[in-house]
Amino acid sequence: MASDSITVTVAYGTTKHSITLTGQDGNEPRLKDLSEALTEATGVPGPSQKVIFKGKSLKEMDETLSSYGVKQGCKIMLIGKRNSSEEEAELRKLKDIEKSVEQNAKKLDKVDGELSGLKNGFLAKDLQAEALNKLDHRVKVAAEQFMKTLEQIDSLSFPDNFSDCKMKKKGLVKTVQGFLAQCDRIEAGISDHLAKIQSKNLALAE
Repeated sequence: MASDSITVTVAYGTTKHSITLTGQDGNEPRLKDLSEALTEATGVPGPSQKVIFKGKSLKEMDETLSSYGVKQGCKIMLIGKRNSSEEEAELRKLKDIEKSVEQNAKKLDKVDGELSGLKNGFLAKDLQAEALNKLDHRVKVAAEQFMKTLEQIDSLSFPDNFSDCKMKKKGLVKTVQGFLAQCDRIEAGISDHLAKIQSKNLALAE
């Protein structure tokens, strides 16, 4: 086991969960990592969790677990209310949307990378215009997909007490809007590069 991994036993009601945590980017696991793993294991959302170790409530999410004295094999207690099964079902819908957003974002990153390659001259000059037009088409497809996703998110409405859903929906909207802005930037980069190629071609023709 890596030195930045730790397994703890968490008691929640009458059930016990064995939770293994690995810190992000080689850092030690923090309370935040534990909180996320507990949501996954028990269905208790982060804001509703009360994590207790040796009679003390742990609150600072960015603190490492070791700073609280939590070591390999320690026992921790969790108190908190789970989301209702109705809210869990809605959260699953949002998670599915989130996955499709991530897949679309990967396609967009690929286009971005290929555009950088073209700008750095990784393709013969006479093939660049055609390649740029293809990239432009792919960006437009990605942007269209993001727009459809926004409409899909927008059509979801939740009762006032579904605070987790509301928070996740808000975050997703922000993420998708960020990707749409990236689409605009890439499209601008493509037309800019196309214009440069065309003006060079005209200069050569003269």
